[in-house]
Amino acid sequence: MTLAPAPLPIGKGKKEIALLPGMANRHGLVAGATGTGKTVTLRVLAERFSAIGVPVFLADVKGDLSGIPRPGGDNPKVAERVTQLKLDGFEYQGYPVTFWDLFGEQGHPVRATVSEMGPLLLGRILNLNDIQGGVLTLVFKIADDNGMLLLDLKDLRSMTQFVGDNADTFRTSYGNIAAASVGAIQRGLLLLEEQGGSRFFGEPALDLQDLLQTDPAGRGMINILAASRLMNSPRLYSSFLLFLLSELFERFPEVGDPEKPGLVFFFDEAHLLFTDAPKPLLEKIEQVVRLVRSKGVGVYFVTQNPMDIPERVLGQLGNRVQHALRAFSPGEQKAVKAAAETFRANPKLDVVKAITELGVGEALVSVLDARGTPSVVERAFILPPRSRLAPLSPEERARVVRDSVLYGHYEKSVDRESAYEKLKEKAAQRQAEESAGSATPGGTRKDGRAPETRSETGVLIGAMVKSAAHAIGSQLGRQIIRGVLGSILGGRKR
Repeated sequence: MTLAPAPLPIGKGKKEIALLPGMANRHGLVAGATGTGKTVTLRVLAERFSAIGVPVFLADVKGDLSGIPRPGGDNPKVAERVTQLKLDGFEYQGYPVTFWDLFGEQGHPVRATVSEMGPLLLGRILNLNDIQGGVLTLVFKIADDNGMLLLDLKDLRSMTQFVGDNADTFRTSYGNIAAASVGAIQRGLLLLEEQGGSRFFGEPALDLQDLLQTDPAGRGMINILAASRLMNSPRLYSSFLLFLLSELFERFPEVGDPEKPGLVFFFDEAHLLFTDAPKPLLEKIEQVVRLVRSKGVGVYFVTQNPMDIPERVLGQLGNRVQHALRAFSPGEQKAVKAAAETFRANPKLDVVKAITELGVGEALVSVLDARGTPSVVERAFILPPRSRLAPLSPEERARVVRDSVLYGHYEKSVDRESAYEKLKEKAAQRQAEESAGSATPGGTRKDGRAPETRSETGVLIGAMVKSAAHAIGSQLGRQIIRGVLGSILGGRKR
């Protein structure tokens, strides 16, 4: 019988504060103003989880987390904190890291197919309104019904063009398809491609099992997503992380309350997830956060102010680290008071006052006890990290990528036959038939029939592909699964 993992020390005030591994999948929050120590806290938590064999996924939004694979000792402030807190036996060490990058420049390429992303999240990335999003949903529906795989952006662009060109044909079965909405989708896709989105959509898609590695010593892999460039496209950043979280929920088995999480997922700059999100999406986010716990996944939101998180989501974040907040304006003072009220009160601590007085690396901390009850809030210094604070050089980072067991698998993209190739082939066939027909007297075809109109061609294409799709049956249905927040949105086909 294996022993349960020991508590994970994360802070020290009048006493040591430790996070219970068995409560780590009850989610958490790291909040505080810029420059107060949130990123270091995130790093310390990642190190602690890795040390007990729990893989971690986090986004490096500022580019300053890449030093985790190397032992620390490079920062005098860390050494000063070790002495201040009298941390006997403290040793610097590096941790196993896998680097990822949606653009494939600073880590293994991360890809997802258009079909997996689905119309809801893709519509959010493209900044579509409700009507335009409805047309995008119809494009996906028509693609599914006609057996057209949507793998990359050129597939979606071609399919959208095909649907727009044959809108009259599809109107009876699917409803009105406005040319203006088709144009808005195409413009959004063009902008997304200019931002580098074409590198993200495609194959091979990310295998979630590759996030669950451990090193030979049994330490959990810290998966770091390079996000400094990605932050220039905040909707793509937040939608991708939400997509990844929903895929974890969809694909991981139920495990109940394990002794430690199977994966801890940090959502940095969490306010971007909720900014301008429609109410239905907010409701689904709340459901995912609530239910993914039973899959052994702990979710930790990192943001400037707890009020950035909707109340129904905030209420599920049992482990909390609150760094300093500013309180210069009436609005900021109100935010500080609201943040203080989210903690279990400590009669010996004026929480409202303390939040504005905390120094760098100091925080108010409350964690769940063995019964799942939040502990009384305590003022504490976050323990110093053991890994190197300074980022890796490009050469050092490239060496870590090359030494990864995954190197070579994701580096080469795959472009199998999908909607783009099928539609291109049908267009070529149509052009050949039209050319053959126009070469005969009177504009008739060689077989004596009149040339097909564009809409008639669309009908024939649809009927032909539907026939093929029917023959393939459920196997094709599984190939073109829709991943938008998994079965929670009722969009995934089985």
